[in-house]
Amino acid sequence: MITLTVTDRAGTSSTLAPVADKTLMEALRSAGHDVAGTCGGACSCGTCHVYVAAADLARLAPAGADERDMLEALADVVPVTAGSRLACQLPVDATLAGISIEIAPQP
Repeated sequence: MITLTVTDRAGTSSTLAPVADKTLMEALRSAGHDVAGTCGGACSCGTCHVYVAAADLARLAPAGADERDMLEALADVVPVTAGSRLACQLPVDATLAGISIEIAPQP
């Protein structure tokens, strides 16, 4: 079973056990976390922006060009860090096991 730690915008941490074959965005929304995913996972809205813990970044595939472009655009309205990722671009698989994420402020 894959589990990860999620810190919401209020600073409350919880454990999430997402179903494989979904994206992290879908898993966060299904679990009731305040992640809009307005574009439905098309990497075009930034409403699923999360911060991945620095210690966990190397485990993830690098962000693609579209994701990097969207994060760059988000930087005009919310803090973007080295750990910024779009949850719609992170498939739920073994690479997410044990990672820690924080849900970023809404754009």
